Amino acid sequence: MASRQRSRLRRTLLAALVTASVAVPTAGAARPAAVPAPAPAELGPLTRVTATDLDARYAANRDAVRAAERTAADYGDRKRAAALHAMAAPDRRFLSFDGRDGGRSVEVVGDLARAEHLAVLVPGSDTALGSERFRDGAVALQRRTGERAAVLGWLGYPTPATASAAAITSVRAEQAAPVLRDFVEELRAAKPTARITLLCHSYGSVVCAKAAPGLPVSGIVLYGSPGTGADSAADLRSTATVWAGRGRSDWIAHVPHLRVPLPSGELGFGTDPLAPEFGARVFDAGDGGHSDYLVPGSVPLKRLADIVVGQDPADA
Repeated sequence: MASRQRSRLRRTLLAALVTASVAVPTAGAARPAAVPAPAPAELGPLTRVTATDLDARYAANRDAVRAAERTAADYGDRKRAAALHAMAAPDRRFLSFDGRDGGRSVEVVGDLARAEHLAVLVPGSDTALGSERFRDGAVALQRRTGERAAVLGWLGYPTPATASAAAITSVRAEQAAPVLRDFVEELRAAKPTARITLLCHSYGSVVCAKAAPGLPVSGIVLYGSPGTGADSAADLRSTATVWAGRGRSDWIAHVPHLRVPLPSGELGFGTDPLAPEFGARVFDAGDGGHSDYLVPGSVPLKRLADIVVGQDPADA
């Protein structure tokens, strides 16, 4: 009986993967090619966040972006070169950048030196270097939170394609979690009095869950989440307030909340973060779909901004 049940669960989860591959036929096409890029200059850890220190760091990373752009152009990848050209604009600010192996970056929107509230955006599947949607969401959130807040778009790992086996296992998240932990701890040391909130979208919620134990943040927000790999918020072993929200038109609600053991790991991420037994504080995420949480003027954007600045979204 148990064997038949496990087989049935495996088939259900794999069927969900096939459904996703049909429903999102162009998901993998958006990812820029992993073209060669030069190694960036070693800047060391972020220890000071004065305007002068940050300006020097931003300038160094802008030079690294331009070098990667030249390499992409020489390689013949015009789309990649164009994305990097946009990233090198004078009004863009990067705490870190590495164009190799598909690319990693941390972009700052807002005045990090003066900010009292910091939102770290952790993206999910199909978010690539130069993603306009990721950037636009960070800008919309910062405008909503105001001048006392800064948003940091953390693209610190190779996100899985939505319609892929990698998107239903925790392998990428386990690799990304130590990188996220190091970044948040570095940020906390540089801004010891700031309120830091992790905003974790889709597969990014799995990354945040893996990084969560003991992490010095005030809040962990799971939105559009397929699950975290944990059975409950308490299992994240964090003192942060754990929030969860999902748009009423978000297709991820139909992903089975299962954890199926396999010889080399598990398929699926278990308990729905919105379920009462998970124990998160649930907020209204409006009527939108999976990519609508940071749309200007939307209900979820307002709720997420409230959480970032320490206001209970239920009171708004």
